[in-house]
Amino acid sequence: MPERMQCEFSLIRYVPDVVKGEFANIGVVLREAGHSEAVVRFTRDWSRVRCIDAEADVALLESLEAELGARLQTAPQLNAKPVLEVLGDSLSNSVQITAMRATLAENLPAEMEQLMRMYVEPLKAPATRRKTSGRTAIAGALREEFERAGVWRLMRKRISAAQYTQAGDPLKLDCGYRNGKVRMFHAVSLENDAEGAKGLAYSAAALRAGVQRVEGVELELTAVVEPLARISDPEQYGFGISAMEREAIRVLTVSDLGRVAETAKRELRA
Repeated sequence: MPERMQCEFSLIRYVPDVVKGEFANIGVVLREAGHSEAVVRFTRDWSRVRCIDAEADVALLESLEAELGARLQTAPQLNAKPVLEVLGDSLSNSVQITAMRATLAENLPAEMEQLMRMYVEPLKAPATRRKTSGRTAIAGALREEFERAGVWRLMRKRISAAQYTQAGDPLKLDCGYRNGKVRMFHAVSLENDAEGAKGLAYSAAALRAGVQRVEGVELELTAVVEPLARISDPEQYGFGISAMEREAIRVLTVSDLGRVAETAKRELRA
């Protein structure tokens, strides 16, 4: 029987109200004992978080995974304090990291899977879960394809439009990256109405000018929508598409995401 590795892990918790003390485990940090390099993984199922906080900003919590991963990669340079103490200091009280615990593992990937099942992922109910739809489903497909291509961790998430337009602009683009030009991607659902399409179209010109001013390069803005076959109101769908294309927004459907992710992989050399 192969010798098992001595490892250490911490749980990352979402604590919406520190007074009540309620929390949901949302991720795991794992490393081999005595090593500074660590790996981090967050849940993909946010139902526990939504149960204790219906207003939780899940997209922001998701973006923390990439931030933590980037910080953990620079762990060897963090000599003043242990890396997890530095991370704990940098986060608000709503996201907390537990003390390290010891564990024995065959290897890090297998142990990460086990810890996620034990401490983070909710038990699967036998009943069929409600299928997600609308913008949530499109944004999920967007992330899945970029993850499959291995580039999600390299991309910017929840890009604030205010840094390019004006203070107070609430729009946050789902993700993007820079390679010669800035490429931004945003999920837009035309399933029930075209308000999302109108809002993105309204912002496009200011975003484009702002990216040119701030970063000195061209912006390629892409909206990802449902296929027409899933839409009950084709006229509304056509209106939304036209509104965005008039503002030079590239419009793709979820079926195009595999090709888009492969392009990102090539451009980011992941």
